[in-house]
Amino acid sequence: MSVDPAAPMAYLDEDASSGSGDDGNMLDGHNKRQSVTPSSSGRHKRSRKATGDAIVDAMLEIAAASKMRASAIMKNEDRFSISKCIKVLDEMQDTSTSMDDFDLELDEMELVAAAAGYYYYNSINRLPCRSSLPSGSGFMTEVLDGHDDLCREMFRMDKHVFHKLCNTLRQRGMLRDTAGVMIEEQLAIFLNIIGHNERNRVIQERFQHSGETISRHFNNVLKAIKSLSREFLQPPPLATPPEIFCSSRFYPYFKDCIGVIDGMHVPAHVPAKDQSRFRNGKGVISQNVLAACTFDLQFIFIYPGWEGSAPDSRVLRAVLDDPDQNFPHVPEGKYYLVDTGYSNMEGFIAPYLGVRYHLHEFRGANQLPRNARELFNHRHSSLRNVIQRSFSVLKDRFPILKVAPQYGFHIQRDIVIAACVLHNYIRCEERNDWLFASIDGVAVEELPDFHDQPEMQLASSIQEQIAFSLRESIAAAMWNDFINKWDQW
Repeated sequence: MSVDPAAPMAYLDEDASSGSGDDGNMLDGHNKRQSVTPSSSGRHKRSRKATGDAIVDAMLEIAAASKMRASAIMKNEDRFSISKCIKVLDEMQDTSTSMDDFDLELDEMELVAAAAGYYYYNSINRLPCRSSLPSGSGFMTEVLDGHDDLCREMFRMDKHVFHKLCNTLRQRGMLRDTAGVMIEEQLAIFLNIIGHNERNRVIQERFQHSGETISRHFNNVLKAIKSLSREFLQPPPLATPPEIFCSSRFYPYFKDCIGVIDGMHVPAHVPAKDQSRFRNGKGVISQNVLAACTFDLQFIFIYPGWEGSAPDSRVLRAVLDDPDQNFPHVPEGKYYLVDTGYSNMEGFIAPYLGVRYHLHEFRGANQLPRNARELFNHRHSSLRNVIQRSFSVLKDRFPILKVAPQYGFHIQRDIVIAACVLHNYIRCEERNDWLFASIDGVAVEELPDFHDQPEMQLASSIQEQIAFSLRESIAAAMWNDFINKWDQW
C-alpha cells in the first residue's frame, strides 16, 4: 500500500460515501455513514470517524514506510512521547470529536501514527521471538517432567533437590506463590540467571514474563537464599576429618587441621573511578573473596567484596579483627591450612617459603621430595587442594562467577554468598551429584598467584613461635616415616 502524506483521506474508508445494502447491515444506529459537507474553509469534514482497525492498519502501513523516523521519535521522547501519541489516537476515535478539532500538521500526524504504529507492533501485539517456545509454566513442565539431565542443565541441581529447596522456601515463608508465578518458577528464574549468566531479556523470552517481573523475583529469591547462610555456612566439626584420618599420608600429621582457607577472585563490574583498586595482580577487575571450607567440599565461611588488589593476608586480618564478621573461632590446638599468601601463625599453618610447593612442581622424573620441608609442602599442597576443587565445582555450577555481571556491586557480593549456600545445600542433599562426582579424587591445577607472598608479618612473636614449632614437628615426623617406610609420598 502506498500512502500519500498529503492525502487527508488516508485514514478514511474510500468507499464511505457509496453506501451499499450489505454495508448498512454491518453498522448500528450510532455508526451509520453520514454525508460529507464542505467546511467554511473549503476543506471537507470527515463524514465519520475511522474505526479502530482502520487506524491501526494505517499506522502500521506508515510505520513500515517510516521505520527510521519512528525509531528516532522513540529515542527522543521529549519531542513527541509514545504516551502522547496514544492519547491523540484515542481521542481521534472518540465519536464526540471532529478531526478539525486537532491542530496538527500532516507531517506531525505522520510522525504520531508512525511512532504509535511502531509501538503497537512491537509492544501491544508483541510475539515471542521463537513461536515454538513454551510459556513459563510450559517451560517448567517440560523441565520437571523431562529427562533428569535437562533439569541438571537448566536448574543446576537434581529434581529432588530442586523440589526440596522449593518446599523449604515455601514452608518457612521466605517466598510466596503469586497469582502468575509459583515459587518453583521463581527459583527457576534465579537459577537460570546464575547458572547460565543469562541476561534479563533472555529470561523474559524463556519464561514469558516482563523484565520487571523477572528482576523482582530474582531479587526476592536472592534475598531468601542469602538468608539461609547462617544455617548452611556452619563452623567445622572439631574431630579429625575422615579425609585425613583415613589417609596414612596425612594422619596423624594433620590430625588437628579443621579446614582450609584461601582467596577466590571473582570478576567484578565496578565504576571507572574504582577500577584501579579492584584490578588484581593478573590485571583483571575482580573482588577478592575470602573463603574457608571443610575437607568435605563444604564452605564454612564466605567474605566477599574486597578489592581485587587487596592481598589475602590483609583480608584475613581484617576478618579476624572484626567480631561482626562472625569468623568461626579456632579452638586451641586446632588450625586451618593456608597458602603462602598468608602469615604462618597460631591457628593458620602456611607452607615453607622458598621451597617447592605447588603440585605441578613435583611432577616428572627425579621429582621426589629431597628434604623434610619439601615433603611437608607437597602434602600440605595436596591436602589444601580441596579448596581449589570446591571453587572449581562452585564456578562450574554457577558460571555467573566467571564473568562480571551487570549488577550493582552489593548484588554481585550477595550472588557469591547465595552461590555458596546453594553449593552446600546441594552437597548435603545429593552428596555425589554429577559435578561433585566429576571432581572426586581429582587434583585441580593451581597456578602461583602474584599475591603469594604475605603482605607483612602481622602475627606476634609468640604466635609465630607456636606456629613455627608445630610446623617443624609435623615436618620432622613426616620425613622420618617417609625415610623409614618408603610406602607413599
